[in-house]
Amino acid sequence: MLKPALQLRLGQQLTMTPQLQQAIRLLQLPVLELQAQIREALESNVMLEAEDEAGALETGEVEAGQQFEASTPTAQTTEAPASNDTERTEAGSDSDLADEQDWSDAQVTGPSEAPWSGDDEHSQDFSAARGETLQEHLTWQLEMSRLSERDMRIGAAIIDAINDDGYVIESIDEIARNLQPEIVAASAEVERVLAHVQAMDPAGVGARSVSECIELQLRQLDPQTPGRDTALIIAANYLDQVADQQYALLRRQLRVTEEEMEHALVLVRACQPRPGSSVHSVPAEYIVPDVFVRRTERGWAVDINPASLPRIRVNQSYAGLIGRSADHALLRTQLQEARWLIRSLEIRNETLLKVARCIVQRQSAFLEHGDESMQPMILKDVAEAVQMHESTISRVTTNKYMHTHRGVFEFRYFFSSHVAASDGSEMSSTAIRAKIRKLVSAEEPDKPLSDSRIAEILSREGVLVARRTVAKYREALGIPPSSERKKVPVR
Repeated sequence: MLKPALQLRLGQQLTMTPQLQQAIRLLQLPVLELQAQIREALESNVMLEAEDEAGALETGEVEAGQQFEASTPTAQTTEAPASNDTERTEAGSDSDLADEQDWSDAQVTGPSEAPWSGDDEHSQDFSAARGETLQEHLTWQLEMSRLSERDMRIGAAIIDAINDDGYVIESIDEIARNLQPEIVAASAEVERVLAHVQAMDPAGVGARSVSECIELQLRQLDPQTPGRDTALIIAANYLDQVADQQYALLRRQLRVTEEEMEHALVLVRACQPRPGSSVHSVPAEYIVPDVFVRRTERGWAVDINPASLPRIRVNQSYAGLIGRSADHALLRTQLQEARWLIRSLEIRNETLLKVARCIVQRQSAFLEHGDESMQPMILKDVAEAVQMHESTISRVTTNKYMHTHRGVFEFRYFFSSHVAASDGSEMSSTAIRAKIRKLVSAEEPDKPLSDSRIAEILSREGVLVARRTVAKYREALGIPPSSERKKVPVR
């Protein structure tokens, strides 16, 4: 028979505090989501307020107890050693992200007070331009046409049946049925209005097949254009042979000269198989970089983007009114949450800048010479250099972007696997992809390099890769195989 008993046991367990959970969550958020989270906190927490930068500039002074600048590290070159006050994150555990409890009632997040280089291009105003859709473009042209009300209704139904590529995806009979019962139209009437839509801009819109799309574009050319008639015949009946590059057989079937054949193929290739893509536009999605990398006299300097985060601080007016009575319990909770948020943002900036500097220092050859000089690097290399856990590095490098003179790159772009070289050294897989792209771009059109041939060339350069590895990298670059890249001259 079981009897109840008391037992005393000793144990240890790691508990994620609310501060740590918030620090980890903010660390892995991209800039836009982080800005949204801060705006939400400003709306819900009365103890937080956005710093009025304009007012601060007018007064020209900062009170010691009210506007203490956050400890975001100032701009330093990668050659200089890291300062001690940025080494708050120790190795082994993510719990080190929030190990400091010495909160200050008046802390401000934002860029440091270090003198900036004066480049104003970092704080750009991006306008959200709205792109016009293909349907809107066609509807505008339809409204400008001198058509009857009945034809306008039929034309609107046809435009509704056109997809983003510019093709009619419904049959004539189906379009006529969709007009009922308001309008009873015969197929011939719908065909007539369709011909009017096909004459609209862009050329080739309203086609029901690729062949018809190319024909519509060719018919808008001057009838005296060399090769136009032959191109129309090719578009109507021989597009498959053009795709298979069977030019000799095609010339014999058409019984045309080599010169006329060349003119016709040039016209066919100049046509747009997806005419709607020239009008249909998706609103641009801008990437806000987290850090800026710039060249200085002492080396490469890394700076936090000053426009990526709003400057926030604790509202001292409300904080000073909080007493010790139970009536202020909610306000004290919000004050503590505000302090946690400000401190978490400071830790995020420090960690982000520390990792970015390490990446720039290791990939300085890439910044100088391009992809072919990319060095192999994995998360463990950076984790050991900055004395953090690999999971922390993974969070920092996800959806974070670096603005360099070579473009904007995600942090993860600088990480690649190791490939052994003939001299015993290691090469980055990104550098090998760049070499493959360079070889393919320089090959002869009628004699493209096979994967085996590319592997041989790389082997002579000291890069030991197998043919299947070359094929894998080639496919990752979106380069078709040699059989599809071969361009047979017209004879």
